[in-house]
Formats: sequence, C-alpha cells, structure tokens
Amino acid sequence: MANPFFRRATEYVRDPASFLAIVSPAPLTALLARHPHKDELFDVPVRVIGAPGSGKTMLATLVEFRLVETIVRDPSSETHRELAAALADAGFLREGLPRVAAVRVPMESEYRDFWELPYEASVRTKLALWLIQSRAMLGLFRNLTASGNRDAEDIRFLSRDSTEIQFEQIGGSSVGGIRDRALSVQRAVYSIVAGLRPPSLEDLPEIATAPYEPFDALQRIEIDWEGKPLRLAPLVILDDVHALHPDQFQLMFKTLARREIKFGRWMMMRMDALSPTTVLRSPHQIASHNLKSGRDFIDVLVQRRGDRGQERRQFRHIAQDMANRYLSEVQSLKSRNATRIEPLLPSKPPELTGAQMEKLTQSIKNTQRKLGISDSRRSKIVERIEKYLASTSSHDTSNEIALAMCRILFHRYINRVDRTLELFDDFDPEPKKPLKADAQVAEAARLQLHAEFNRPFYFGLADLCDASNENAEVFLQLAGALVAVMETRVIRNRPPALPADLQEKVLKKKAQEILDSWSFPYVRQVSMMIDRIGRECLEMSLTPNARLGSGCNAVGVLEDEISLLLESEDQVALILKYAMAYGAINVQRNYGQGGKLWCLLELSGIACLAHGLTFKRGGFLEKRVSYLKEIIR
Repeated sequence: MANPFFRRATEYVRDPASFLAIVSPAPLTALLARHPHKDELFDVPVRVIGAPGSGKTMLATLVEFRLVETIVRDPSSETHRELAAALADAGFLREGLPRVAAVRVPMESEYRDFWELPYEASVRTKLALWLIQSRAMLGLFRNLTASGNRDAEDIRFLSRDSTEIQFEQIGGSSVGGIRDRALSVQRAVYSIVAGLRPPSLEDLPEIATAPYEPFDALQRIEIDWEGKPLRLAPLVILDDVHALHPDQFQLMFKTLARREIKFGRWMMMRMDALSPTTVLRSPHQIASHNLKSGRDFIDVLVQRRGDRGQERRQFRHIAQDMANRYLSEVQSLKSRNATRIEPLLPSKPPELTGAQMEKLTQSIKNTQRKLGISDSRRSKIVERIEKYLASTSSHDTSNEIALAMCRILFHRYINRVDRTLELFDDFDPEPKKPLKADAQVAEAARLQLHAEFNRPFYFGLADLCDASNENAEVFLQLAGALVAVMETRVIRNRPPALPADLQEKVLKKKAQEILDSWSFPYVRQVSMMIDRIGRECLEMSLTPNARLGSGCNAVGVLEDEISLLLESEDQVALILKYAMAYGAINVQRNYGQGGKLWCLLELSGIACLAHGLTFKRGGFLEKRVSYLKEIIR
C-alpha cells in the first residue's frame, strides 16, 4: 500500500469506513465545540478560513449527513464513539441522533465562469446561486438516502413561515417535484455556462431565469429514523469559495447573509480571498456591506493567532492523533506493532563525539582567558547552570549543553560589568544585571552547538508538529517523509525508530522541497523576503552572548507603520497577504515590547527549519517598512 501520509485524507478514501478510520475528531472540538459563537453556527453565515492544507475540506466532508449517519448507526466502533462525542460537542448530534443535514458543494468547478458571461452582475450572481442551490438540494437527497435506510419518499421538506409562494417555485410540497425542479434548474443553468457561446439575455431558458431559492424557502427537513420522524436543520457547505472572482464572492456573500434565511450556510475559504487588511487583521478593519463579524456572520479561523503556547499544544494533540490513525494503515509498520508516532521519533538528546567535546572544552577555556573571567566567577556561573539543569523538565541537559551555556554567560557577564576595573588584579565585580541560566539560554546553547558541530537541533514529535505551523497537510508531508525512511529501515530488518540526526536530515530535506514547490502569486518576492530575513535572523541568533535569548525568527515593524501600509495601495501589503495566506509567514499584531507595539512578521515553521532557526516566539529584528520594500525591489 502507498504511504498514506503523502495523500490527503479526502483523496485517499474510497468509502466512508476508510475515511472514518483515519480522520481525527480533534478539529471538531478545537474549532467548533469551543467556538464562542457555537450556538449560532447553523443560523448565520460562517466563513471557515485557513491556509491550503489546513483541513477545511476534511472538516466539510466529515460533517456531511451520510458520514454522520454512518457514525451514529455503528456505536460499537471506538473510533465512531470518539467521532460521535466530538460531533455532539460541535452541535451536529443531540441525544445521540443527528440534528443537522449537511451537504458539501465543491466550488472549484465552473462557478467562476459565470462571472465572464455578458450579463449584468446581478444576473450572473443569480445564475451561479441557483446552480449552487440546485446542486445543494440534489446533494441532500443523495446524503439522506446514501445509507439505504430510507427512500426519497421518506424525506419531507418543511417551509419557513410565509413562504408558500417560494415553496411552490422550488417544486411544491412533493419530494418528487422538488427533486425534478432541482434537476431541471441544474440542467438549464449549466447549459448556459457550458456552451461555446452564451445566449443573449432574451434567449435564456425560462427555467433558468425563473425564481429558484430553496435556501429562502426551507427551514427544516423531516426524515424517517427507525420508524419515527426526525427533524434536521439543513446546512450547505460551500467548499473552496476562494475560487470565485472576488467581486462575485462579495455579491454572493451579501445575498447569503440575509437574516431571514434559515438554511445554514458555511463557506470554506483560503485567506487569499480576503483583503490584506483582513488577512493581517487590522484593528481598524471595516466590514464590507455593513456586515459585522459576530453579528451578521461568524469567522472560524483554522489557524488562529492568539496564545501561541495553547495553539501549539492543541495542534500537537491533533497531529499525534492523526499520525497514529495513519500509521495503522502502513502495513510494514503495523506488522512490527509500530502504530504510535511518538516512540518512533525519540527525543533522546544526541551526544558530541570525544573530539568535539574536547574542542568545545578548549573553546570555553579560551573564552574565559580572552575575556578575563576569574575562576571564582566561573564557579558561580557553573553553579547557576547546574541548578537550572537539575530543575528543568527538558530531556536535553547533557554536559555539552552546560558548557555552551557557560560560554554564553561569560559573554553576558563581561557586557554587564565595569571594564575599567580590569586594571586591578582582583577583577571580579558583580554584574549590573544578575545573570540567569534559563530555558532561553539553553535554547541558544543548542542553536550554537547546531551551527558549530552540526549537533541535531530538530528531533522529536514536538519539533515535527511545531515545524508544521499548525497546518495538517504540511504535517502529513513532513511525517510522511519520516515514515518512508522508517519503512525502509524495517525492510532492512532494522528498528523503525529514527535517531535524532536522521530525523533532522529528513526534515530539512523535505522542508526545502516544500519551499521549492511553492507556487502562488508573488512567490518570487516572498521567497526573496524569506531568504533575507532567515539569513539575518540566523546571524543575530548566533551572537556569542545570545542577545535575543532563544534566537529570532521574525522582523518587527511598528504598528503605526504597518497600519499606514495596509491603508495604502502599496504592493508590499499584497505580497504580505499572499505570504501569510500560503503559510510562508505568520503575523502577530500589537506585540508589546520595549514600551512599543509591534507587528511581528514571523517565518513559518518550514522556513525556520530550512534556515536553522528556533521555533520559539519573542526574538525579532527591529525594522522599518522601507526594509521590506528594499527586499522586494
């Protein structure tokens, strides 16, 4: 069997059972069950926004009624019980029964072609909307009858109050009439855009121009469930709406945002369909068409920009669960009982060779002698380091870490004392600011050892997840490269677990492949920006005194400057939008440091991996907008 990590879940499956065996319930809980507007997700339009590969299509597929019914009807499976619990928390189940009839409508086909038709914008928008609604209705029929437990005649559509006329124009009260009307509308509207030459407005088929608005007319769907009636809230999920023309999407969104519509509407989209101001989340953003987020529509961000620690812990849980499910499909590893990802990526710290340790020890002595550090001061510094290493929960507390930390603190000490006192023989003053041996110094020590001795810096499940930038597809690509090496080792009758140096080698190679495969608007300018920032951040991260602690992986621009940039029509704002939308950078607004507010432009995990930078947030280079313009030009 081919390595399942190299294929998206929605492309890998052939039937519901296969899909449900590998899909993780964690995104349902993280994105929907804990959303502050959870109770309104089926009443107002919802925009689910994320980068490519962040799991939008997987989520849309998982909540379709055909899969929800499969889960509910087979509670004997542990996987189904976990998914059912997550679906209940997200509002798709109530008392163990479905309460939502969801259907996914892909938007990557011919809908954008409607915008090229020679009609007024309102006509083009209506034609596309009627095709969407007809396909949504036909999709509901397929979903509701997929299990074979009911026929189309067992489905009843309930109208919204005061919509008798609208109910008649979607086919009347009979199920057959509604289905036939949907088929007729789909056939007529599709023929307009599929023809070699579009007909004139006067020659359009009458059935294509007659009103057809089931989203306005319908409120509930009633089906037969084990001999009893069960009422469901209808929900259409428009997947990949970013494929529409921007103006087309705005008009369509305005139409779907009408408050009287009781048909649930979700739109799965990439960030590049939004404006630079929206993508970079300017606090001065003004919603279009007088629509306000949280009131008229709800945004669900697949990759949120809040508490970094919480986001990373959440994604690590999702990624680990996902990897374990995929590993169960890798037969060569399953036969060796290697179905858990964490033991296969040991976080055992690597050790320097004897010659490297000797070189490092001599470097410490030379630094002490060159800087004039007394033996008594060195003893105090070593004592601080030993105390920290004894109390930390990190597994990487080997002797070389202690030596590298000592060298960093030597440089910090000499920068914090009055150098004029060196004239005296007993030169050993107390520093102006007390020295600290902490996690930041330890991280800087590891980074320096990585640059100096090629000591592995990226290994273990946590680093794999952090390199993925909270993106499911990137995680699967990186994990897939590791799993491929594991399979090779098993074939050669070697243990599948990968040592730290091999993990890093595979991850760096795959990261560079991902960078080289980028293909999106302004990719050349984005790559230039990433390379320049990466080189300068690495240079600053490797300063002898580790001035920025753990190192840096970002540039910071003052909020006032970035706000002016976003309000302008400068190309730099557009380039930053695409860099953010396609996972090249992360943007952290209003980051407070030094009494100022900064906009941090952080390199993504893949870029940090390729350039040898830390994944930790905080260290950044202070720059101006002119710096970004200089790179791009």
